[in-house]
Amino acid sequence: MTLSEWINQKISLSSSSSSEVKKQRFPKTKKSISLSVITQFFPPDYAATGQLIEELVSQLGQQGVDIEVFTGQPGYAFRSSHAPAIEKIDRVLVKRSRTAQLWPGRIRGKAVNGVLFTLRAALHIIRNSRHCNLLLLTTAPPFLPIVGYLAYILFRRPYICILYDLYPDIAIALGVVSGDHWLARLWQKINKLVWQKSQALVVLSPAMKLRVSAICPQVADKVFVIHSWGDPDLIVPIAKQENWFAWKYDLVDKFTVVYSGNMGRCHDMDTILETAKILKDEPIKFVFVGGGAKREELSKQAHQLGLNNFVFVPYQDKNILPYSLTAGDLSLVSVDAGMESLVAPSKLYPMLATARPVAVICSQYSYLTQLIAEANCGATFENGDSNGLANFIRLLRQDKELAKRMGKAGRKYMRSHFTPQIISQQYLDVLQRALDM
Repeated sequence: MTLSEWINQKISLSSSSSSEVKKQRFPKTKKSISLSVITQFFPPDYAATGQLIEELVSQLGQQGVDIEVFTGQPGYAFRSSHAPAIEKIDRVLVKRSRTAQLWPGRIRGKAVNGVLFTLRAALHIIRNSRHCNLLLLTTAPPFLPIVGYLAYILFRRPYICILYDLYPDIAIALGVVSGDHWLARLWQKINKLVWQKSQALVVLSPAMKLRVSAICPQVADKVFVIHSWGDPDLIVPIAKQENWFAWKYDLVDKFTVVYSGNMGRCHDMDTILETAKILKDEPIKFVFVGGGAKREELSKQAHQLGLNNFVFVPYQDKNILPYSLTAGDLSLVSVDAGMESLVAPSKLYPMLATARPVAVICSQYSYLTQLIAEANCGATFENGDSNGLANFIRLLRQDKELAKRMGKAGRKYMRSHFTPQIISQQYLDVLQRALDM
């Protein structure tokens, strides 16, 4: 039995929509938290991980945590290539290092840029380790948690890792490197060292926890599932007739399916393309807002097929998202086959806030299947089920009341489970636990 099969067999659907942090009560610490957050991406970068970290540190700051963020200059998807080297935002001090931008659209370039940022982060910790009592590191770039391990070995500084993506597993699944390659084996050994010395590991889904626990059983009791979130105060329902973004792209009088965010190597764009081909002669538009490794190929294929029901829009500033996300009638999320325990789409949660129904393309074993069913906010479709997705789109186009009910249910579910206030409290519990250990 392969690791993926074991994970699929073990996933408990009943636990998919609630964080495991909720099940544990941590003693209130009397220690004040001075937190150093290390992440390559941070606004004005458009990377989802950076935007999530910005909202998280803002919430933690409001709860009395002193925070310093060490990050890079914009380098993911940007209009401005420069931001202040030092910036104070309420209780959050942001320090930006120079960041290389070598071939940012290619895997090799991203890897080199990530290594250079990791080295700068290590130097930052060496110079500033006394200024904090806890480190929080993301997997942006994937090998950044090594800096936490070094800080612990050199300075006994406790650290927590947020595992947004699991590497080298993703690289292996994408065929970038084979599972028995020396680099993959070395990376996995380093992961185990880093995980074992960490105070806690935060993952974004139950399936990710199962995979981490299977790889390194010694850390199973300190892996916590904390979902991403959406902000219902920022993203509010806006009627298409009152939405300038919908008017700008001629979406008001057509049923519109919106895909917003990264079109990366872990996202299933083929099923979406086939669905658009089925619906090409119907008054339905597919709008893709964002970028990523598969965007250019998707655009090229749509052009070659003569599909005029596609609209491509670049990444939008955060203040535009309330309009771009609500410019459609249906929100679309996709995860490629075999990726359900390796990634978790953060784009889902703000989409729920729009009060639009959601269609998710994913494995039947994905936690997303149970989440969408519990929220009663849409439907999920197996990878390759373009006919099923097309029929669902037709159903919602014809039955506006059904679409309205699903959208309202999704926003209600998000408000009760995945707001910044709810999720930041779960992070605060883990931070407090780390200092008490």
